[in-house]
Amino acid sequence: MSHPRATALIADDEEPMRDMLRARLAECWPELEIVAEAGNGIEAIALAGQHQPDIVFLDIRMPGMSGIEAARMLFNRCHIVFITAYDQYAIEAFEQGALDYLLKPAGGERLKATCARLQARVGKKPNNIERQLSALLSHRAPEKQRDYLHWIQAQVGNSLRMISTREILFFRADEKYTRVQTAEGEVLIRKTLKELEDELNPNEFWRIHRSTLVRVDAIAEVTRDLRGRQMVRVRNSKEELEVSRGNTHLFQQM
Repeated sequence: MSHPRATALIADDEEPMRDMLRARLAECWPELEIVAEAGNGIEAIALAGQHQPDIVFLDIRMPGMSGIEAARMLFNRCHIVFITAYDQYAIEAFEQGALDYLLKPAGGERLKATCARLQARVGKKPNNIERQLSALLSHRAPEKQRDYLHWIQAQVGNSLRMISTREILFFRADEKYTRVQTAEGEVLIRKTLKELEDELNPNEFWRIHRSTLVRVDAIAEVTRDLRGRQMVRVRNSKEELEVSRGNTHLFQQM
C-alpha cells in the first residue's frame, strides 16, 4: 500500500536517539523524507521555517527551549508528535486529546500506529492543540535551572589560568585538545569540543561547524566567500570561521 509523500523534521538533543528514530521511521514509513534534524527547540523552529515539513517529531526535554515551548510556535504549521523518555502527566494529557506522543526508544507497534495516524492527516490542516499545550505548560513542574559552565581552566606553563566564558571568542577542535581563543591569545585545554558543547549555555555559544563553537555576542559579521560558504568574523580576531552547510540555518537571512 502506498502512503502519501510527506516530509518530517526530528528534534532531539541526543544524536543516537535521532539516528534510531530516523532508522525506525524508514522501516515503518519508507516514503517519509526526513528533511532536517535539530538538537534543540530553537534549531527546530529555525529549520521548520526553512524546510516547511509536514510533521515535526519533538523531544520534550531539550536545552534552550523545550519541545512543548517549540510546539506552541509550530502547532498550526505542521503535525506534531512529542517524544518523551517518561512524562506521566504529558502522556495522560496526550491520550485525552489530539496530541500524539512516542516513548523513547520509539519503535514497534506504537510507532506504526503513530505513522498510520500521520499518514491519514498529511495534507490536512493540523489540529488546533493550543489549549492542550497551554495546559501542559501550566501543569509541568518548573525545569530546574541548569548551571552552565562559566569558567574554563587552562594549564599555562606552571600556572593554572581561569578564563571567564565571557572572554572567549570561540573554541576550535585540535585533535585531542581544544583551542580556546580570547582577545589576548589562545590556550589549549584537554577537553573535547563535544564535552564543552554539553556544558556551555546553548544560547551563549553556537556550534557553527563540527570543529567550531563561537560565542554569539562576539560575532561581528557573517559573509559569503567566493565559493558561497558562510564565514563568521568575530571581534578582536583576524580569523574567519567557516559555517558548515548543516548549520547555515543559524544565519537564515543570508
